[in-house]
Amino acid sequence: MLDKPMKTKMTKNIHKILIAVDGSPYSDHIIDYGVFIAKKMNSEIGVVHINELPMAAPFTIDPLSNEPSTMIMEVMQAQEDSSKELFKHIQKTWGKEIPLHIYAKVGKPKDEILATAEEFQADLIILGTHGRVGFDHFISGSVAEGVVRKARCPVLIIPNKDEKSDKH
Repeated sequence: MLDKPMKTKMTKNIHKILIAVDGSPYSDHIIDYGVFIAKKMNSEIGVVHINELPMAAPFTIDPLSNEPSTMIMEVMQAQEDSSKELFKHIQKTWGKEIPLHIYAKVGKPKDEILATAEEFQADLIILGTHGRVGFDHFISGSVAEGVVRKARCPVLIIPNKDEKSDKH
C-alpha cells in the first residue's frame, strides 16, 4: 500500500490542514493547535478519526451459526458510536469557529491518516503522540513516526506531555 516514501509536496501557503484525533482527552489540545494555525493561515480543516479493526479472535465466525462473531460486531458498533460522539463534540466545540471536514475511517491509523491526507489534499498534518517508549513502542509502533516518514506534506507533532512531569 503506502510503504514507499511519497514525494514531498512543498507549498508556501497552508490551505488545508488535516488533524488526526484518537478520541483521548488530549485530542482537544491538538485540535486547538490546528484551529489556531488555520485561523492565522485562513486554511480549511479536516479532522480524521480512525477506528482500528478489533484484534482477531481465535475464530471470526461463530461455528454454530456460520455468522460473524457477535463480539467483533459489538466492538465495531461501539467504536462507530464512540466516533459519532467524538465528532459531535468536535463540531459543537469548534464547528462554529471554522468549517470542518470530517473523516471517519476504519483500518491502521498510519495508513488511514496518510490516505486521508491525500484525499483531502492536505498541506499540513497535525497529530499527537503518546510518548510510548521501550516495549510499548516496540509492540504498538509509533503512528506519528510512521506518518512523518511517509507523508507528502509537513507534519506537526504535538507531544502529549503531562504537566506534572515537566515540573522539576
